[in-house]
Amino acid sequence: MSFIKKLLLSIFSGVLLSIAWPVDGFYALIFIAWIPLLMLEKSLSDKGKTSVAFIGYSLISMLVWNVLTTWWIKNASFGGALMAIIANSVLMAVVLYLFHFVKVKKGEKIGYVALVALWMSFEYVHLRWDITWPWLNLGNVFANQIEIIQWYEYTGAFGGTLWVLAVNILLFQVLIKKAEGVNIRPLLIWLIAVMVLPIALSLIIYSTYKENLNPLNVVAVQPNIDPYNEKFSGLTSAQQLVKLLEITNGKIDQKTDFLVAPETALVEYIWEDKMNESDDLKTLDSLLYKFPNLNILIGASTLKAFLPGEKISSTARKFGRTNQFYDSYNTALQLDRTGNIQTYHKSKLVPGVEKMPWPAVFKYIEKFAIDLGGISGSLGMQEEREAFFTANKKFAAGPIVCYESVYGEYVSEYVLKGANFLAIITNDGWWGDTPGYRQHLKYASLRAIETRRSIVRSANTGITATINQRGEIENKTSWWKEDAIKATININNKLTFYTRFGDYLGVLAICITLVIGLSLIIKRNIINP
Repeated sequence: MSFIKKLLLSIFSGVLLSIAWPVDGFYALIFIAWIPLLMLEKSLSDKGKTSVAFIGYSLISMLVWNVLTTWWIKNASFGGALMAIIANSVLMAVVLYLFHFVKVKKGEKIGYVALVALWMSFEYVHLRWDITWPWLNLGNVFANQIEIIQWYEYTGAFGGTLWVLAVNILLFQVLIKKAEGVNIRPLLIWLIAVMVLPIALSLIIYSTYKENLNPLNVVAVQPNIDPYNEKFSGLTSAQQLVKLLEITNGKIDQKTDFLVAPETALVEYIWEDKMNESDDLKTLDSLLYKFPNLNILIGASTLKAFLPGEKISSTARKFGRTNQFYDSYNTALQLDRTGNIQTYHKSKLVPGVEKMPWPAVFKYIEKFAIDLGGISGSLGMQEEREAFFTANKKFAAGPIVCYESVYGEYVSEYVLKGANFLAIITNDGWWGDTPGYRQHLKYASLRAIETRRSIVRSANTGITATINQRGEIENKTSWWKEDAIKATININNKLTFYTRFGDYLGVLAICITLVIGLSLIIKRNIINP
């Protein structure tokens, strides 16, 4: 196979992956998108030797995919986009080269098992380490096609990743075996079963799933404050709060259970040990006096000072040249008429803008952090998820701040803490009118299916909406428009299989990867020293 043909195959895979991606993609292409790259790999491994060239071709393919799908990051920062795209592409290319290496050393069958296991292991790790960027995890590709992935309540998005890779490998094998004149009937049966059965199961679940009537009345506001020119400089926090409340005027009534307002709706910088001194919180108290049954879930910028002798976090900052420290948080607050204020600190932080990776190690080079859009500098976080309970314990919100909604098992932890509905508060205007904010909205549908929790989503800019337990988006606002929605959603207290067991498919993939790796080490050092 000529260099030009290999190059075109690598580019073609990247293009197909991109065209399949939501929100405007043709998802069916994902089931053939890996085949050009598999053809390329086969041509390089037929000689029975590993080829370093495959990592180069893989890198080209992954760069094409990453660039065409996440180019919109550049609207927040060109440097940030460059770093994120290159780093993600390199990691993916390394994973693909490891598959090639195993396939050459262990044979075709083990090789393709390794491809699935290695890729799913990569996705599992990519959801958890400090340079996390799981936007392109393969299971996310079906965010537009919720009718065919209702079984995510059992597998999570990892089931989608497994499905994509399995179909691509089986279809590739059918094509290869047919060209070799081998009987392909058994492979065809497997291919059809793997393609059709998940869709059929999903359609049955989709058509039969009914929400139990357990209503929660919500108002979600979209103040539409420009994140660049108004949010953190042009308007005071008091002005922004007045605007927010004006938009909700006429929407909130005595039956409203929750007002949900977006990420960093309050930019006053509230000291957590002096919340009673906050002017913004006093303004919200007046609303609670008017509507005693109301709960307010709202985003805020908060600060915590460490007391003398208290353990200092790895993200703590100094008060000037003193020996006193404090943490800064991207926080969700819940207020009610009792005066009880519940807090949750965003803990899945955007690498390079809200968090310097491995802060204990790289804290002192934090000033070189990239800007992906958000609040600069390493923010504090908390170890455990938090559910916000109303005073009567009837309702419990899972307060999900922005980027956290991309993480399946992470979101399920709110449910395990007692959340019977999910509240996503976000600010999606950093990237402009691009696929970024629309993809972010669609990914929330996956979380609704996985947990079978209704979602109320409040975006400062982007799209504010409710999402039902089947993942259907309802009551949505328009892009870049001041608005508020008034809706009724149903709460749910039942736990799905996925909520109980999380990303077990990712754990299984890691176990398989370790077994394959161990067998290679044993073969090299013991059997064939």
